[in-house]
Amino acid sequence: MLFPDIDPIAFAIGPFAIRWYALGYLFGVGLGAVYGSMLLANSRLWHRGQPPFPAKDIWDFAFWTMLAIVVGGRVGYVLFYNLPYYLANPAQILNTLDGGMSYHGGMLGLMLAVILFTRKKGGNWLSGLDLIASVSTIGIFLVRIANYINAELYGAPTSLPWGVVFPTDPEQLPRHPSQLYEAVLEGLVLFLVIRLFTHVFYALRRPGMAAGIFGIGYGLSRIAVEFVRLPDAQIGYLYGGWLTMGMVLSLPLVLGGIGLVAYASTRKESALRV
Repeated sequence: MLFPDIDPIAFAIGPFAIRWYALGYLFGVGLGAVYGSMLLANSRLWHRGQPPFPAKDIWDFAFWTMLAIVVGGRVGYVLFYNLPYYLANPAQILNTLDGGMSYHGGMLGLMLAVILFTRKKGGNWLSGLDLIASVSTIGIFLVRIANYINAELYGAPTSLPWGVVFPTDPEQLPRHPSQLYEAVLEGLVLFLVIRLFTHVFYALRRPGMAAGIFGIGYGLSRIAVEFVRLPDAQIGYLYGGWLTMGMVLSLPLVLGGIGLVAYASTRKESALRV
């Protein structure tokens, strides 16, 4: 299967080039804010009819989350994936042009921003995590599509008919389009699952439930895809030639998600407010 001829640069304004990767983050936050506003405005969905903060504050919240994703993603990449290099070259830590971002680091930064923002507004921070869990799959989907356009983070060689020959692959072998697997599993499918729980089973009335479902769903999806995705070159495989850093970092998400779901399940569901 031939790789589609899509320029990683979406458009340029003079000397400034705007990449699909950046647009993925931008539109992910923007569309997530729009959807989040709709959730916040529907008080019937929330515990005791009280969302974590008013819908009018969503754009302030979006600014916090965007900053947290960028800072957390970069710090996570430095710490989790390439610490020896950055210890030897500390000036390169701020050089984000190398594309080094860690999803797990961005998630940690995002969780911290959500907790601080929600507490500042006097809301339930678990409900704040439920909100971000409900909307973040939109950004995940778009950024994974951007990874595919950038021909990065591709998978292991495959003989399957949908194997893709990526232009950035020095071996020029058909490979698993693992970016698209992640876009479908971590983005589209997980969005639909959480949407089912929030709007049919009213999971948002049990603070922590939606966040727990996200942790389990994302963690298991990422671990599954890691079996066909190439490990990061600077780390490679861990222990026995099959375990990857992505698996290691995803396991706490699964365990934490199970803990949140168990905790939320013991809470009494709030009465419906019309």
